[in-house]
Formats: sequence, structure tokens, C-alpha cells
Amino acid sequence: QVQLVESGGGLVQAGGSLRLSCAGSGRAFSRYAMGWFRQAPGKERELLSAISSNGGNTHYADSVKGRFAISRDNAKNTVYLQMSSLKSEDTAVYYCAADPYFSRATTGSFDYWGQGTQVSVSS
Repeated sequence: QVQLVESGGGLVQAGGSLRLSCAGSGRAFSRYAMGWFRQAPGKERELLSAISSNGGNTHYADSVKGRFAISRDNAKNTVYLQMSSLKSEDTAVYYCAADPYFSRATTGSFDYWGQGTQVSVSS
């Protein structure tokens, strides 16, 4: 089992950057594929990006490709989402998630979830 805690959210101006972090508990963290989602009010949850357990493979939604970058540091049990060129439509609660299988993760299916962190982008 993996417990996940997101941090790094906040208020940023449009065009700015923000880096989210997700700290995972347990020695098994490095065995899990990780992902980032967001959910805006009144909208469905959206898979933004996923990364394989060793970081060798990544996946991005078209909506964030070229603006967001996922990475991980297994020595620190942490996965990151670097967000740049932020837009007002990026305002949402951002969640990280973990799953044993990268192939399944790219479809948006994850076994474990964090509590989320709010990102607000002002125009």
C-alpha cells in the first residue's frame, strides 16, 4: 500500500510556473507508476501525465503536452509535476496517484490516491 501527500499548490498569475510534489510512503514507492490528475469545479477528473516506475517512460495529455513535465526521484519517494505557461483554465485541484502498472496508469486507472492540492491561476 502507498500513501500519497501532495504539496506545492497555490495561487499564480497566468503565464507563471509552479512545481507540485507528491511524497509517497513505503519502500515500495519505486515499484509504482505514478500519475497526476486534476479536477476543476463542475468538470470530470482529467489525467494529465503518468510516469513509469523507473522514470523511463512518460505519458501526457494533449492539453498539457509541452507545458507540463513529470519526473520522479525514487530515492526521495517523490514525484513532481513542473507546470509552466499556466492558464486560467489550469485552475483545479491536482491529485497524484499510484498504480503497479504503467500501461494501466496511462488509461487513468490507479489504485492509490492523494488528497489533492489546489492550484489557482489568475488572469
